[in-house]
Order: sequence, then C-alpha cells, then structure tokens
Amino acid sequence: MRLRPARLECQNQNIVPRGHSLRITAAAAAELCRQAAVAGTPGLMHLDLLEGRCATWTIRLRPGHFAGIPLARADGITLYAPPDQVALLNGLRLDYRGDLSGGGFLVRSGEGVSGCACGASFDRTGVRGPMGS
Repeated sequence: MRLRPARLECQNQNIVPRGHSLRITAAAAAELCRQAAVAGTPGLMHLDLLEGRCATWTIRLRPGHFAGIPLARADGITLYAPPDQVALLNGLRLDYRGDLSGGGFLVRSGEGVSGCACGASFDRTGVRGPMGS
C-alpha cells in the first residue's frame, strides 16, 4: 500500500460540506490560505461577528482555530465560527477582491440580508444586533 504525502498547499477546488451555511469563493479561499500560512496556522481561520458601524454586523477574520465549530471548507481552508453566530451567517458568501491599491473580504448577501457599501458589514431582516438595536 502506498501512502500519499500530506498536502499543506491550497487546492484549486470549491468544496463546501453539506450542512455548512457559509460559502467561500475561490478568491476568498486563496487569500484565507495565504493569511493562515503566513500566521503559522495553515488551513485554519476563524470568523466571528462584531457590532458594525455602518450595519448591524461586521466580520472579523483571524488565523487559527479559536473556540468554534467548522463553518465552511474550501480549497484547503477550514473556517471556524462561534456556535451562537452560525445562524447569522447562514446563506452568506465570503468573497475577496484585491487590486493594486489593496484588497479586502466582502460579504455577499443571501435571502433576508442587506449588505453595506463597505462590503464587510450586513443586516439581517428581523434580527436584532448585539446591543439590541
């Protein structure tokens, strides 16, 4: 029997396991892989929601696996989130756009979600914010 070597590099396919609520585009997966590798935690990133300025929620991405559950997998990256925020992320798509002047992650909205012009914040119809707003 021949064993395959473990792969640390990001693969070029978009796989999201069944039951996972957030989709990751290929561009976002590539940037997440890059950031995780630079931070010394290849393949592991954590997403959580904070109170937004221009909308109710804004995303925060950090390398590593903090106390959370797997939310999405794509192209060699596993994205974790706090269990109590998974419902708020349901139906969203995480994208990445970059150009010569910089880049950033964008939240693409799903049903019942309105995004902000900044791209990183969003509101959910009928869901109150962290401060009850």
